[in-house]
Amino acid sequence: MANKMTDMSKIRKVIHLHHQRRSILFISKYLSVSRNTVKKYLSLYRILGLKLSDINQKSDLELEKLFSQTKEANTSPRIKAIHDFFPYMEKELKKTGVTKFLMWQEYYTKNPDGVKSSMFFNYYRRWSKKVNPVMHMNHKVGDKMFIDYAGKTLEIVDEKTGEIIEVQFFVAILGASQYTYAEASMSQKKEDFIASVENALHYFKGVPKAIVPDNLKSAVTKSSKYEPTVNETFLDFSEHYGTTILPARAYRPRDKSLAEGAVKILYQRIYPKLSNQTFYSLRELNQAIWYQLEQHNNRKLTGRPISRLALFNEIEQKELSALAKERYEIKMLAFATVQQNGHILLSKDKHYYSVPYQYIRKKVKIVFTKKSVEIFYKYNRVASHSRDIAPYSYTTKREHMASEHQFVSDWSPQRFISWGASIDKSVETFIVNLLEKKQHPEQAYKSCVGVLSLAKKVGNERLINACKRALDYNIYNYKIIQTILDKGLDLLLEDKADEESKLPEHQNIRGNNYYK
Repeated sequence: MANKMTDMSKIRKVIHLHHQRRSILFISKYLSVSRNTVKKYLSLYRILGLKLSDINQKSDLELEKLFSQTKEANTSPRIKAIHDFFPYMEKELKKTGVTKFLMWQEYYTKNPDGVKSSMFFNYYRRWSKKVNPVMHMNHKVGDKMFIDYAGKTLEIVDEKTGEIIEVQFFVAILGASQYTYAEASMSQKKEDFIASVENALHYFKGVPKAIVPDNLKSAVTKSSKYEPTVNETFLDFSEHYGTTILPARAYRPRDKSLAEGAVKILYQRIYPKLSNQTFYSLRELNQAIWYQLEQHNNRKLTGRPISRLALFNEIEQKELSALAKERYEIKMLAFATVQQNGHILLSKDKHYYSVPYQYIRKKVKIVFTKKSVEIFYKYNRVASHSRDIAPYSYTTKREHMASEHQFVSDWSPQRFISWGASIDKSVETFIVNLLEKKQHPEQAYKSCVGVLSLAKKVGNERLINACKRALDYNIYNYKIIQTILDKGLDLLLEDKADEESKLPEHQNIRGNNYYK
């Protein structure tokens, strides 16, 4: 066909070889195109006043429009009317219930001399392929958000060490309007990935019906053509925002081509603008990315008289669901056995939380976030607390404690007091004070066992002297006794006449009789 357009990749190679000072004859033979074709495109290249950098930055569609000799002015009024109708038709097709046939009826009502339906659909298919070279699919408004990472990383520099750190480039795009979000993140790990997806939702100020990730490890734990397994945390995130995860199907390029196309465009429009700049923090880099992103979203879509932002505001934003009131918190898991004192230990913080006394000695699951700690037994939540990261401390609810339910276990305050009294009066006094320092006596059970068990290790005499010194310090916990013994401070205790240690009179002190 005489006027058939040459493939854009060959035109790029023609210009690149020309800049390498290759002859027209060499270029013609090397690319298997006629010498007249080579001459024609080099002539157009010079007439248009383009530079090699311009060719590298433009998409294939933009190059085709530049080098094509077909002028829209030469088309007939009837064909022009069809093409003028198509941008409006494309927007309407994104609405639920709108079909191509309904759009042809509307067109034909306005243009009684227009083409019949079969020819109309054929023209639309050709027009759509031209303006959507990456993907020819009709996306409904508010339906899907596509997400992906770019293959090429970006860089930040550690200002103190000068180390170059590679960072990831995350992209999210709404299907109907092609409104795009992008940011740099430190990694593709679960925490960074979910934070990026959440940032995209807040940028769009709403939630689509579904999120379509490529088979990222942070999103999909097991790829499958028919039934991929979605990461449990990502599923929990989707439930928090009231959306669905629809992983792109393996071996189905069309499922993810919109996100990949967005990445390709951002390579051309953002990466070159950042290449000559040095960034010393992720925040600096993202500020630069978001500035270029704003230019991208305000730029008119190829072949259409409207930008991504304008299209988003016009047809898609109102179809997005409302954001959750609070941001998502990643949940972490741990397991523990409820101790004899009615508490579990969250090992990460070394902090104790109370559990109803019925679950003593039971193995439970702990689900915790930055703000909360929830405890489950056989899928039922049995306790919840605000998270406290103070180590070796207790968070206790009164209704959980055994004493509130007249529950008698193998451990009791009187047992520990009697045990201490069997060693010495000073040990008994220390144990009473140790119990008194806790809101609930049960909280001190493990400390009492620890102190009293030291008698087997160091002997009664050393433990007695350590308790006397601790009473002088007015400090009552297991750690002080252990420190005194480890440093040998009990051996420095001066000989004194045996005196009975008496508890100070105070209305808030329960005393020995309380535990009988």
